[in-house]
Amino acid sequence: MSNYQRYAMLASRLIESGSLLRLGSLRQLILGSFFVALVPLAALLWKSHSDLTKVSRTTIDASQQIAGIVSKVQQLESASVMLERSLRQYLVLRNSQAANLVDTALTRFSERHTTLCKVSSQLVGCDTLSPTIMALADYSSLTTVDELNPRLNNMRQAMMSVQESVDEAIAERLSVQLADVTTMQAQQGWLSALLVSVSLVLILLGSQLVINPVRKLKLVIRMLARQQGRLPPLSTRAPKELVGVEKDLHWLGERLAQLENIRTALLRHAAHELKTPLASIKEGCALLSDGTVGRLTAPQKEVMSLLASSTSRLNTLIEKLLDYNILLQQARASFTPINVARMVEQSIEDYQLALQQHEVDVRVNVDIIMADAELLRRILDNLLSNAVAHGAVNKAIYIRVAQHADAVHIDVANHGNTISEDEIEHLFEPFVRGEGVRNDNVIGTGLGLSIVADCARIMHGGVSVINVDYADVCFRVVIPQQEV
Repeated sequence: MSNYQRYAMLASRLIESGSLLRLGSLRQLILGSFFVALVPLAALLWKSHSDLTKVSRTTIDASQQIAGIVSKVQQLESASVMLERSLRQYLVLRNSQAANLVDTALTRFSERHTTLCKVSSQLVGCDTLSPTIMALADYSSLTTVDELNPRLNNMRQAMMSVQESVDEAIAERLSVQLADVTTMQAQQGWLSALLVSVSLVLILLGSQLVINPVRKLKLVIRMLARQQGRLPPLSTRAPKELVGVEKDLHWLGERLAQLENIRTALLRHAAHELKTPLASIKEGCALLSDGTVGRLTAPQKEVMSLLASSTSRLNTLIEKLLDYNILLQQARASFTPINVARMVEQSIEDYQLALQQHEVDVRVNVDIIMADAELLRRILDNLLSNAVAHGAVNKAIYIRVAQHADAVHIDVANHGNTISEDEIEHLFEPFVRGEGVRNDNVIGTGLGLSIVADCARIMHGGVSVINVDYADVCFRVVIPQQEV
């Protein structure tokens, strides 16, 4: 295993353990991840540069060697031509000057031969040229051209052998160099794939160090939105900026819990404390109405009637506040099998007196549904109460329960004044009352439909106003049958 592979493996182990990128700030984490991811790429560049340098150096050395051999072979051929010319001149002239030229040509040819053989000792022609040179050195014994030609032919054959040997040596050298380059390219390809894969792994690991704290922040935000209880502990291996955001979310969760407790306590104590003077007022009104403290005149009785009506409305308001407070304290639904037809019958029985002037048309095509019994009962009670209060007198009230895909639809409809689009937008908000006149002469608190919406939301469903052909107003509650 080479050094750069060891470095890449070491960097991978460090980033997996978190010791290398466990930095203080998000900027340091990003820069550190970027630097570590570049280590394999830097090793790849270094290896590529080394291989390229090696190939360049080998190519230059081979080219210089081949060029030197070719140049020396050309010089040897030139020397052989000069030697052949000098020998032929000597046979014609046979004087000392011609002999000096032959000696000079022989010396030069011998030097070129020795130089060529030193450069490349594997040339076959080097061995065959030595006897030829010795035979030509005895040129003084030659008398005719016919005696010279066989020796010259031997020299030419030896030169041809030298040229063939040079060609073979060059071809072998190029073949070896081509094999080395091919092997190096294959190694470079595998190494590139390996180091690029290591870089991608390091990038994924580095990004995971940022994604994990962000995912935890999203989890904390969802838990705060859904009020799912205790938040997870603070992160210890995360950038300080994200840890700071997580601390702020924990502080926000504590603050929201405090505000929720204050609101709950305020509603509870306000409703409880209001009932004490209300009981005294009702008792006083009862004593005055019964004539216990004296007979009342007609105007006084009318005033006492108004006081009694007001105390009844105030008592209804307090009970609604307590009911809404209990509802808000229930954060999760407990889904159980419920006989919805039986529950609808119980709700109708409880409102039997109020429904005396209405005909109730009930159609239930599903036997058992999955829902929270308490929340479902609150939905039915409030929708029935709303239909009685705002529906037309002596007109039917319709209740429909049907299964649609993975949800149950509960429709409660009545005849009467339709609801405008502007009213629908704020109809399910707390303390928002409809503009129509109530049939029961009781001032509404504006909490009934908001309780219906909250109950449906706790069961992961919803409520809306829809248009139907058999009634003027229809409220539809959708309850999913698979808990989210």
